[in-house]
Amino acid sequence: MSNLPHEPSGDELEGELPTVMDGQIPLGDLLSRVMQAIYAELAELAETMPNMSDSARKRTLADWVVKTKKQVVKLYAVTKWARDAETVQKCMNITAFLMTQNHQFEGAMEGLKYARESLDPARSIILQICVANEYLTPANNRLRNHDLLTSLDVLTTGSYLRLPTCIAKSLIPVTPLTDSQVTQTLKDIEDVIRYRLRMFEVVPVEMSQYRIADGRVYFTVPKLFEVSLCLRGAQQDDGWFFVHVEFLFNMGGDLTGLHEFPRTPAGIMKRHITDEADARLAFYLALPEEAQNNADIPPRPQLPRGVIDTPLVRVYNFLQIMSLSYQLEILWYQAQRMRSLGWADYLTIDMTQDRKVMTISYWIRRPPPLGRQTRIKLPSLGGTITISIIESHGPSQTGRGPARSPRKRVLARLQCRAKLGAGMPSDEVEGLKIQVLWEPTKGALGVNVPSNIMPESVLHVDAGNLDFENLLRGVIERHARAILEIYQSQLQNGQTRTVFSPPGVVTLTKDEGVQALRVHLCADEIVIMTIDSRTGRLTLRDTGDLAAAGRGPQFTVFSDQLNENPQHLVLALMRLRLMTIIDLAEQKAKYLGLQSFRRRNFQTEELHKLGPSTQGTLYIQLSNFPSHYLVLVITDERFRYALITTRIISESMYADMIMEDIAWLDFDRIHSEDIIITAHSSRSDMSIGRRRNSGTHVLNEGEVGAIDTGFNIETAVLRELYSYCCARVAFMNVERQFKLRGIPFTHVNPTSGSPVTLELAHIQSSLARSVPALCVQSQDILSGAPAAEAAMPNIRVIPLNWWSEKNAQVVTSVKLKYVQQPMGKTASTSAIIRPSRRIIYDTTQAVVSFLSENVNTCVDEFLEEWARVSKMVVIAREVAQMAKESSWDDVRLLSFDLQTVEFAYAKDYTVSISCQDQLSPLGGNFDLRFSRCGRLHTRHDRDNEQEFFNPHCDAEPFLRSILRHGHGRLAPSLNRLVTLLRNTLSIVTVLEDIRQESIRKSRSVDTFAKAAGWYRLLNIDQRYAIDFRLMTGQRVAILDASFSVFDQACSTNPAAGAEDMLGLKPIPQFKDIVTDAVRDVISSGSVQPGTVAMIDVGVICHTENVCELGKRIHQRLVSHGIP
Repeated sequence: MSNLPHEPSGDELEGELPTVMDGQIPLGDLLSRVMQAIYAELAELAETMPNMSDSARKRTLADWVVKTKKQVVKLYAVTKWARDAETVQKCMNITAFLMTQNHQFEGAMEGLKYARESLDPARSIILQICVANEYLTPANNRLRNHDLLTSLDVLTTGSYLRLPTCIAKSLIPVTPLTDSQVTQTLKDIEDVIRYRLRMFEVVPVEMSQYRIADGRVYFTVPKLFEVSLCLRGAQQDDGWFFVHVEFLFNMGGDLTGLHEFPRTPAGIMKRHITDEADARLAFYLALPEEAQNNADIPPRPQLPRGVIDTPLVRVYNFLQIMSLSYQLEILWYQAQRMRSLGWADYLTIDMTQDRKVMTISYWIRRPPPLGRQTRIKLPSLGGTITISIIESHGPSQTGRGPARSPRKRVLARLQCRAKLGAGMPSDEVEGLKIQVLWEPTKGALGVNVPSNIMPESVLHVDAGNLDFENLLRGVIERHARAILEIYQSQLQNGQTRTVFSPPGVVTLTKDEGVQALRVHLCADEIVIMTIDSRTGRLTLRDTGDLAAAGRGPQFTVFSDQLNENPQHLVLALMRLRLMTIIDLAEQKAKYLGLQSFRRRNFQTEELHKLGPSTQGTLYIQLSNFPSHYLVLVITDERFRYALITTRIISESMYADMIMEDIAWLDFDRIHSEDIIITAHSSRSDMSIGRRRNSGTHVLNEGEVGAIDTGFNIETAVLRELYSYCCARVAFMNVERQFKLRGIPFTHVNPTSGSPVTLELAHIQSSLARSVPALCVQSQDILSGAPAAEAAMPNIRVIPLNWWSEKNAQVVTSVKLKYVQQPMGKTASTSAIIRPSRRIIYDTTQAVVSFLSENVNTCVDEFLEEWARVSKMVVIAREVAQMAKESSWDDVRLLSFDLQTVEFAYAKDYTVSISCQDQLSPLGGNFDLRFSRCGRLHTRHDRDNEQEFFNPHCDAEPFLRSILRHGHGRLAPSLNRLVTLLRNTLSIVTVLEDIRQESIRKSRSVDTFAKAAGWYRLLNIDQRYAIDFRLMTGQRVAILDASFSVFDQACSTNPAAGAEDMLGLKPIPQFKDIVTDAVRDVISSGSVQPGTVAMIDVGVICHTENVCELGKRIHQRLVSHGIP
């Protein structure tokens, strides 16, 4: 091997191997196609997913992610395998080389075998010698005679001297030209081309831009093509031939199919263009000599006399139609690509058979189902775009020819006159162009759009940016804008102009790059109406704020209804506006915790009471007054506010309601400080434009101002209106009670001029200072009431808590004539005390405030509380004056808190007085509780309850009647009660002592009260009894209880009377017992003579002597065997 002159290297040997690409593709192409496919699918999802439901979007996206993940994983595996691609490729090349070599060996063997079998065996040796120089005779498979001369030449010279010329030309290569020869040849042919173009060849003015280089001429037609031609020779009749062409266009938009449409044709496409271009260039040239003798080739046409061949015109016409057709095919391909990306159901594309006219229909509407009939028949498409290749002709006055500028027309004529003379050109220049026409469908989306609104800049195909999607979207955008402009005009100039005509309410704008109609519904609520560029469906949506997130399904329903009948756009927007206004008001009512209703069970004629301009209503029920509603009446321009009083018709089957009363509210005046609410039926409220004595409303334009706030109702505003209505109803209820009783009243403003503290600003409504109070005279409201003289003339009535969620309350304030400070264990050191839940007392001002929880019964509750409090005040005052006026030093006031009065009426004996049911027909009751003060006792053993027992407790039912029967004049009744208590104190104390002594000695003796001044000592076993009767002049009669002081028959026959009537027996020797007892007390000096008077059945003594005399009589009875 070392003796070889040249040993090939490994790279050279590898270069000799054939390249086998069978089943192989470049990794870059695979990556590109996968990425393009993923991008295309994503673009399709972006187009189609907005119209899907939420669950369908999630499911589609999940399926796409799973499928794409599998593709990417496969691509990743292929990328790993591609690391060994070079080694695999080399192995495949070696395998192909070996297979080819094996095939050659097999072919040589088969050839030799065939030759051996075909020839005579005797001549096989000669065949082997002459096989390279002789031919077999076809007739008998015999060889020719030997070529001895050639054999001798080969033997002597080693070469062939007599080879045929054809063999030499086919086997011996031609000597190549040098670089200088090539350069000179190209210069020569360029000179010839330049000469012919300037002197003889008719060049279309559209191809006047050319350059000559590299032995050929390059013609450039902007936005069409660049072609290079060359001459076949330098002779006059040598024609042109086609070299190359490049179409001058650029694809825009989606570049997925860019490789399908190369600018410079190659392969079979170039071969076809070359054949056609050469055929047109040589259309009138004579055929070559060898072709003229071929009968299969038809002869070429001959030029008529006077007609001069213009091959450049023919090639221009051919390449012009080729370029325009090429562009049209690109647009068709892009359109089909859009259909595959989600536009198939809404876009149709038709191409004529000659491929010169393409028709696009967009916004295709699916026909309704067979069983469903629609009342409005809508067009099946929105519009059509026609893209066609047409001829463009100049004005008729300029003669024949394409559409050209005046300058180009002059240049074309001068060229023909200079180069053709009197001759005529064989071909005329064809002026072709791509024309785009747009025709909207009448009635699409419910409107008729004129066809002349589309600007020329939109209906234009730019070869430098061939983008069908851009063209289609431009047409659709302009079409959608025209439709929205018509909608805007209908809203602003139609029947709803009062709503939508103000500036800024309906505006045409762009939302995220899409034409949109922006409609301001109310407050901050805006609806965006757009037309989907793909489907042509109307879409309503909000501005995307969080407050409107819950209204998505509502917009979807309205969008579906609009697409079924776009002619109802105005009505749909009005209905949407009304629902939005109600939603906002209802939402704010819910924020405040108010109960609201969109409709109540009113009949149609009842709703007419709210006025003809009413578009909708929202009823807010007053929580404290269920039969009253604050009504938000929605008109075209603003809210109107009404306070209505309702009643359910009991006779109706469905519980129909009627409006008994309607009051129109003016919030501006309600919110002002000088508001006055009047309740007289003969007058109209300053803020209420109606009459109370009629069921229908009477609106006075001079009294009710216009609300200029539109529908931007704030939560605070709604709260103020609601609070005002609560206050208004509360006043109405209070005033109604006054009217029913015939009590006159006036309005006052108790808070005028007083500052607002921070605490008040937080706990009460801002209207509280604007709402007045009621003032009544004490002589009117307290007429016939007990202790009416204790009140000052003016009584103030103020409703409270109507601004809060709690029940409304009424405070009635009374200033007392008699200032009596609370005292005792229940009194407080504060200036303001609250003895009960419904009474508040200002000790410094002597003002008692009565709180009523029920507005409807506040007057009755006040009168009841007043009867109780006023009596307590009178009792406390009278008790305080008794010590001074009656010289009762031991009478003193112990406790007073407006509900209860406790005082000591003698020594340490006390009574606590309270009252209840003061408004009952019987005059109410007094509750008396008797006790004793512990501070006067000398003994400190408080475990002994007897020391705190007041014997007057047994007479409490009789003593309370003294106050009850004297409730008309309480002061004398109280004096009588105290006098009675003081006078009977000695009686009850001596009886209590006797009872206690009897209990200790186990005697069956009982004491009890028979009346307020009548007490009895009873021997239960023997049926004997002694009565202690209080008489006038502080005298006490001690009598045998078996005798009646009222019945004379019983007095004459006491035994019969006692047995039969009273069930008591006369006390034996009672007169003697009393006489002895009187004698004892007088002799002891405890009773003065002359202060005791004996009678037949007893004795009469002074109250001071009852104790001594009563005890002595009881002792005498015990000594006589009568315990």
